[in-house]
Amino acid sequence: MVTAAFIGPGTVTVCTLAGVQSGFSLLWAIIFSVITTIILQEMTARLGLVTQSGFGEAIRNEIKIPVFRWMAIILVFGAIIVGNAAYEGGNISGAVLGFEELLFGFDIEVNETNIPITPLFIGLIAFAVLYIGELKIIEVFLVVLVIIMSLVFLSTAIVVQPDIIAILKGIFVPQIKEGELLLVTGLIGTTVVPYNLFLHASIVREKYKNVRELSDLRKENTVAIVLGGIISMSIIITSGATIFGEDGIRSAADMANQLEPLLGSWAGYFLGVGLFAAGISSAITAPLAAAYAANGILGWNTHTRSLKFRLVWIAILMIGVLASMFGGSPIVIIQFAQVANGILLPVVAIFLLYLMNSSKLLGAYTNTLLHNVLGFIVLVVTLGLGIRSLNAVFQFF
Repeated sequence: MVTAAFIGPGTVTVCTLAGVQSGFSLLWAIIFSVITTIILQEMTARLGLVTQSGFGEAIRNEIKIPVFRWMAIILVFGAIIVGNAAYEGGNISGAVLGFEELLFGFDIEVNETNIPITPLFIGLIAFAVLYIGELKIIEVFLVVLVIIMSLVFLSTAIVVQPDIIAILKGIFVPQIKEGELLLVTGLIGTTVVPYNLFLHASIVREKYKNVRELSDLRKENTVAIVLGGIISMSIIITSGATIFGEDGIRSAADMANQLEPLLGSWAGYFLGVGLFAAGISSAITAPLAAAYAANGILGWNTHTRSLKFRLVWIAILMIGVLASMFGGSPIVIIQFAQVANGILLPVVAIFLLYLMNSSKLLGAYTNTLLHNVLGFIVLVVTLGLGIRSLNAVFQFF
């Protein structure tokens, strides 16, 4: 479920853009992102298993001083809501791109103004699934999607016969050329999704009940994330080998060109279905994660079918639909969402590292020295990238 949550339209779009603009040279960013995701998701999964509570609940209960507690609540709640709202706009827009690739899109004219109704259609599907609240249905749907996307992109990456030396150089020689900073931040943001940390801690307790299962949980966590990383790398490789240097990506049809070596004239249809399904699946998980985060950090202690829980995911879903309807180019919206998540990641990581060192909370399952060293490295790198990305946009200094 975590894998499918970050293999959404944002991953397909940003990884395609990376291949088009930079060839294989940013593959290292995916490797870093996968390692980072394994580290942070292991921590939040361990937190959920040992405490049998969510990430938000742990923040609220562990910080005892009222002033600091409310500062933390406001900061994390704001980061998750802003990040998920931006991400949801990208999810809906990605599903719209796929739908339009399949059916060429359609608009309805009201008072001489074209009002796009495709985002409303996507939103209604997500609303229906979330309202029913059956996580098992969502999980099965996401697993099927990931398997199909994996096979096609992996097969295409082999069929195009890419330059192996260039791929190895892209993996093992990190570099950021001029103009690539936001793209690198986007690659990290689309893989190390901050809301997944809240989602994972909340859903892991539904499947795992005993700390003796921690080893199994870690294995499942690693396999799922590595699979997601392989898919992301395959997308960069296929786009880098087939459409590197093309003048911009403006539609799903442009992105579909990378699959033509394997699928021929069916490439557009496949990518349309893939973007549509990936957009729908991620449009479901983002509001769900926001609701779990709000439920825990605000201390509501309500179930998934309660009014408060539903109001949070409805708000996120509505923001996503409106952003897709009136926010401009879907490609731009999707790319902005990934960058926003990359910038917000350090905020969430700081609180996670704090909690994972609480012996009162986790007992014998607190972070080891290795966990803390790796976590600190992740924090420093992502914080540096976030600050540089903000400076690149707003020119602070």
